[in-house]
Order: sequence, then structure tokens, then C-alpha cells
Amino acid sequence: MTEIYAIALFLIVLFFLLGTGVWVGLALMGVAWVGMELFTTRPVGDAMITTIWASSSSWTLTALPLFVWMGEILYRTRLSQDMFRGLSPWLAKLPGGLVHTNIVGCTVFAAVSGSSAATLTTVGKMSIPELRARNYPEKMIIGTLAGAATLGLMIPPSLALIVYGVTVNESITKLFFAGVMPGLLLALMFMGYVAITSMLSKDWNPDVETDMTFAEKLRNSRFLLPVFALISVVIGSMYLGFATATEAAAIGVIGSLTLALFQGSLNWYSFRESLMGAMRTSAMIALILAGAAFLKLSMGFTGLPRALADGIAAMELSRFELLMALLVFYIVLGMFLDGISSVVLTMAVVEPMVRGAGIDLIWFGIFVVVVVEMAQITPPIGFNLFVLQGMTNHEMGYITKAALPMFAIMVFMVFVLIWFPEVATWLPENLRSAPV
Repeated sequence: MTEIYAIALFLIVLFFLLGTGVWVGLALMGVAWVGMELFTTRPVGDAMITTIWASSSSWTLTALPLFVWMGEILYRTRLSQDMFRGLSPWLAKLPGGLVHTNIVGCTVFAAVSGSSAATLTTVGKMSIPELRARNYPEKMIIGTLAGAATLGLMIPPSLALIVYGVTVNESITKLFFAGVMPGLLLALMFMGYVAITSMLSKDWNPDVETDMTFAEKLRNSRFLLPVFALISVVIGSMYLGFATATEAAAIGVIGSLTLALFQGSLNWYSFRESLMGAMRTSAMIALILAGAAFLKLSMGFTGLPRALADGIAAMELSRFELLMALLVFYIVLGMFLDGISSVVLTMAVVEPMVRGAGIDLIWFGIFVVVVVEMAQITPPIGFNLFVLQGMTNHEMGYITKAALPMFAIMVFMVFVLIWFPEVATWLPENLRSAPV
């Protein structure tokens, strides 16, 4: 009964604080403070300071602000225009035509950003006007953007995977490589949906693109060389064992600054704005992580995580049943919290359950990220939906309906991961011996 009262208390305090508009990180600290006061005699202030310092001084965590900064720099370059010019000649003749530039463009930018919102804004600001001008279906333009932009949470460098790795103390490099194949597979599923819809839909009647010779296509492809070079250096340095995730992030920042300089996009204003944008995002995530670390300590004193893990073990759920319960749990939670907040808020309770069930934590990280990707396109708090509303001026209901097929594909992707776990585990297991 004590555990039930503790759960009720934590939830009441948490939802009260979140409902009054308190920042997520501060709300987590507030819940932890109440728990420490009620369930332990340890000085709360000392415990909070020690825990926050320990969570904030992690060397692994330094990769996060660097990757955020890299994405902020590239967001202010002509990357989206160059990607569209380089990709469109090759994708125009595929079933579905230039709608594929939404998906491929998001996949490429996800590999240099790590942020779903940055991916959506960067690709969307170029592709939406171009696709509208060519008479592509509006719902398909919006739906594919909403879904494909979530790949920023999966394809390395992923901020969600960095946060997960720090929270459960797993290798960031291995998590990055675990996300590569599922991210690419999910992108292919999105493209398959577009191709099938274009062949079956009676409303699909875009303008015909002008034919290009092979030589002209190759000339346009030169616009893709800088971003692919940056991806190769950042990801390749980790795969070959030359750099840790943090060192690869530093290489990425230098590369993105160089790219911006050569494009003529780098000036004092854009440099300052990219730095301030990275600081705001990193500070927000760091505050959430600090609050989650303090909450984890507080819940440890109550014995709540272990009690819940023991309770679920006593229910004798199979691995599949446990994963289905967690799938529903994270989908519901994602309706009210962003992906990173969902991960740090729940890991103190979920991690012991997952370990007890013998589930590989690298694989589970990919499972969680796919599920919290759905949070980006589920109302009422789906962040990608709000971004698209601002970009297109459509009603939220219209955008939600447009994104619904992408949500269904992500649910199917969860089952693919369960049926074929090697999709996520093969690459990290065969990774060269690299520093963590």
C-alpha cells in the first residue's frame, strides 16, 4: 500500500506543477523534493546539489550541446535549397515523384542535426512551396513532412539517444549505430507508402517534371556533396574508432562552420544566433536531465522502482506483453509530453523492469525512440504538428489527419523491431572497437 500512496503522491504533485506551467525540469525537481522530504531524513538540499552536479558533469553529455550547435549552424545555411536541387532530379521519376524529397531530405538532414523540429523546419521551408507549386496533394506534403521529420530523433546524431544513453549509462556510440538501420528502414517504409498511394489515388495529378539528361543530374548532384561529406566524417569517425561521440560532435561543429563559410551563410549575426539557439536548447535538456536525476534518487529512497518491477514480475508477463504495455504507456504519455521528457521521466521506473525481463538496453533504446517519435505527431502536444501549423496555417485537425498514416507506419515499425531485433542490434554488435 505504501507504494500506491507514493505513486499517487508523485503523480499528483507532478501534474499539479506541469498544469500550472512550471518548466518540466523544475517540475521534476519539485516532485523529487516532496518525495525526499516525506520518505527520507537525508538533507534535501545537499542531496539535490550533489545529484544535479553529478548529472551535469558527465563527459558523455558534452556531445549534446555540440550536436545541437551543429544543427543550429546548418539550419541557417542554404542546405535545404541545395538538397532539393540535388535530390529532385533523381526522385522525380519515382512513383510519388517529388514528395520523396520530403522523406529523403529529412533523412539526410537528420544525419547532421539530431533535432526533429530543426529537421522539419529546414526541409519544410523549402519543400512546401516547391511541392505546392507543382500541384502535389496537400495532405501528402504535410503528412510526409510530419512523419519523416521525426527521423531526427532516430538517425544519429540523435539528441533523444544521447539523453537515453546518459540516463541508463549505455554507450552513446553503440546507440547511434543501433539507430542507423531502423531509421533508414522507417524512411523506406514512408517512401513505400507514398509510392503505393500515388498509384492508387485518383487525386494524384502533379505537374510533369522536365526531363534531365544523366549528365545534368550529375551536375545537380554536386549540391549534395558538402552535406554527404559532413555526414561521412562525423559518422565515419565514430565507426572507424577514431573518435568518441563527443569528439565526432566537435568535428561536426567545425565542419558545419566551414560549410556555412563557403556557402556565404556565416556572418556574425548567424554565428551568434546559432550559438544562442544551441544554448537555449541544451540548457532546457540539461535542466530536464538534472530534474530526472534528482527524481530518480528520490524514488530510490521510496523503493518505488524496485516495487513496481517486482510487481510486474509477479504478473509473469511475457516479453511481448511487457513491450505492448510499454508501447501503450508511451503513446499515452506522448500525448502530453515531448519525447525527451518522456524518456527521462520514466527511465527510473522502466529500466529495472526492462533489465529484469532480460531485454537488451541498446535495443530497448531504439524501441523507446520509435515510440516517442510518435509523440511528435500525436495531439494535443505533438510538437511537429504545431510547427507545421505555423508553416502552413492549416487547422490542427487537418494536420493530425494528414500525419495519421505516418503514425500507423511507426506502430508497424515497433512490431518489426520486436520480430527482427537484429535490425537494431546487428550494427552495434559488429561495430569496430571504438571508445565510448
